[in-house]
Amino acid sequence: MIRLRRLAADLVARLSTFVARLRRIERRELSEFRRWLENTNNLLHLSILLFVPLLIGFVTFLTATIDKLSYLLFPPLASGTYTLFSDPEGQYASPKKFVGSLTTGAVCGLASVWFTEMVYGAPQTAIPHPESAVLAVFLTGVVTWGAGVEAPSAFSTALLTLVSNPATELSQTQSAVAYVVNIFLASLIVAGAFVVWREEFYEERAQYLYETVRGDDHVLIPMRGEDAERTALFGSRLAAAHDAGKVVLLGIVNESDPGQSSETEAVDIATSDGDDDDNLPVEADEMVAELESCAADIRTHVGVPCEVVVAAGDPLSTTIQSAQNANCDLIVTPYEEDRGLLSDYVRGIFRSPMDAVAFRSVCETRRWKRILVLVSRPGDTAHAMIDFATRLTGRNGVVSVTTCINSEVERRRAETRLANLVETVDTPLETRVSRSDVQSFLTANAESYDLVVLGSSQNRSAASRFVAPPTFERIREVECDVAVFDRGDL
Repeated sequence: MIRLRRLAADLVARLSTFVARLRRIERRELSEFRRWLENTNNLLHLSILLFVPLLIGFVTFLTATIDKLSYLLFPPLASGTYTLFSDPEGQYASPKKFVGSLTTGAVCGLASVWFTEMVYGAPQTAIPHPESAVLAVFLTGVVTWGAGVEAPSAFSTALLTLVSNPATELSQTQSAVAYVVNIFLASLIVAGAFVVWREEFYEERAQYLYETVRGDDHVLIPMRGEDAERTALFGSRLAAAHDAGKVVLLGIVNESDPGQSSETEAVDIATSDGDDDDNLPVEADEMVAELESCAADIRTHVGVPCEVVVAAGDPLSTTIQSAQNANCDLIVTPYEEDRGLLSDYVRGIFRSPMDAVAFRSVCETRRWKRILVLVSRPGDTAHAMIDFATRLTGRNGVVSVTTCINSEVERRRAETRLANLVETVDTPLETRVSRSDVQSFLTANAESYDLVVLGSSQNRSAASRFVAPPTFERIREVECDVAVFDRGDL
């Protein structure tokens, strides 16, 4: 009996472990999918796959009761719907133009049908007169040009009106009139759905998809090195941009037992609420006093809640565990190098599950109002860097989002990529496309800015990093502050 109970308990424990592992995998997959959607091109492609077929199917269902019309008359509706959803901010992404162009083309086709019937009489075959096609296209070009609703789909509806199912008891003119009415109503339905999608989801996608817009407001700052206080000021400015912002200053002391393993879990030995004050080592006591002074300055000048934690243990594992214990989702650490390369500590922070920023301080700036954001590709990292920049500048600063290209053939695509990145931000931003390498561009322009924001390039392969080291490892001569952002590994 006891053995059965043990087996049952063991089975339950195994099942619990399996379920917990499945939940972790599910959360990771959902997070990866959300990050994939943060690329605007991916979001648009997915929207096309989902909405265009559903809308065309819905319109077809509504018109199924009208047996006078052929399903083949709706290709221009499908192509126009694709144009709307594939480029929501483009030249043809106007609901008025969409409805107007389709309807105008159909009306011009109707006029051509009426004219040819007046001249040649009712057609005896399904093949329209060549004069009808010429007149329909000519009228469509003139009317759409004059009305400012030029669109390729207008010419499709103009020609399809000529073959609007004449092989029925209806005359060709009557069938054409029915087609005009139905193409107008169908395009109106599609345009309405597009407006709702664009206004309620696409233009607000930052609130639904971009995790840093809703998070990264609880900031842990390891107080290391000579630039710790300026790093703390920088991190507190990021946290202060959100109402729920909080800053935790972390001090790390040597382990009390010299023989203890460096892999021992971090232990908090002092916090800002005064716990364990009577048992503090002298080193921790002095560190708490220094951190409390810095925390008081942050509360006074930045206006964000600030706590102090002093812990013992290995610096890297202690930092990550302290961030988890304090419920922080962003680590802002001073930038550190070791023999010309990024230090093992910062590399370890970049490999942690949380978002991280390595801040290199050069100037004495206390407010960063002119910020250069360098992006190389669209995605969650680019959106996060832009979000951080706008947090620091507020509505009165200047954020320049820039990408560098190798040849002029890349310019238009780069401009579109930057436009997709910045259009979700409420504050005014400028975009720049420079035909130069990143290092030359920074050397020539960095002095005009207070801060340069870069990505950590952690998603690059080892071979790629060997051939071309990350940009932030080649900008030691840049005379302004630098923030290197890394998206956490979930």
